[in-house]
Amino acid sequence: MKNTSQKNTQDNKFTNKPLTFIDLFAGIGGIRLGFESAGFNCVFSSEFDKFAQKTYQENFGEVPHGDITLIDEKDIPKFDILLAGFPCQPFSIAGYREGFNDKKGRGNVFFEIIRIIKDKQPLVIFLENVKNLQTHDNGNTLKVIYQELKNLGYQITHKVLNALEYGNIPQNRERIYIVAFKNKKNFDQFNFPNKILLTKKIADCLESKVDNRYYYNGKPLFTKISGEVTKKFTLYQWRRKYVRENKNSACPTLTANMGMGGHNVPIIIDDFGIRKLTPRECANFQGFSIDFQIPTNLPDSSLYKQFGNSVCVPVISRIAKKIRKAIED
Repeated sequence: MKNTSQKNTQDNKFTNKPLTFIDLFAGIGGIRLGFESAGFNCVFSSEFDKFAQKTYQENFGEVPHGDITLIDEKDIPKFDILLAGFPCQPFSIAGYREGFNDKKGRGNVFFEIIRIIKDKQPLVIFLENVKNLQTHDNGNTLKVIYQELKNLGYQITHKVLNALEYGNIPQNRERIYIVAFKNKKNFDQFNFPNKILLTKKIADCLESKVDNRYYYNGKPLFTKISGEVTKKFTLYQWRRKYVRENKNSACPTLTANMGMGGHNVPIIIDDFGIRKLTPRECANFQGFSIDFQIPTNLPDSSLYKQFGNSVCVPVISRIAKKIRKAIED
């Protein structure tokens, strides 16, 4: 008679141990939060932006290691999953479309990821980037990413998900998510989450009390936009010469250049006047919990950049739970 209890113990040995990940190009930890909510444990993080490091430290109690290009892969501890929201500028419509040939070297950081994968051979790879990655250079950029991962023995899939449809967050944010598995059985068990109903509204993401410095009342821009920004709970954008109304009852895509000028921060009208979103509201529109700490000693420009650079946490969380299910099944 077979000892089935011993067999079950062996089958479940993997799922009983903590599943670990490393957090590369970590930003302020949005991807980490999503995977931690699915029960994964972080064993290493890397982020070179000093301001983002401070926000990360305040929330996770650790300062991420710096520039990944200067980190020896041998110094990275063993892990199960590699997470990387690698720089999207080379692949963005708003960027220079230079991809892997980006003159600032940002496109080449993908090969830093490959360097680490070669050495560590993780079970799963999770990559996040702008939607335009899939069409950049007539699709050749994505083909290179696929080929590099396939050469290392990975099964790969990807999908573009909108926070509106997959995160119950009222932000029009489309991002490509690439998931690769070393084990084909795990890969065959994986599927991206289904769409869910959007129940959260713009009003749910707004603060009730806002500091006067965020209002345009009495400032030169006020006279240019006051006649156009008229509907409550509607978000607008100042496009230097005109106002654009976001008509889909959602926040327009938060961007990394929000901190580079007032015209890049979404505008709203409330009972007290016309103002831009606060950093906390930007966090809300990315699905960060109210417990997420926003440093008070950083300039708003840096905070806007950090949240524009980050991810929609609930979308990440849903994908992470699907990855865990695929591994455990």
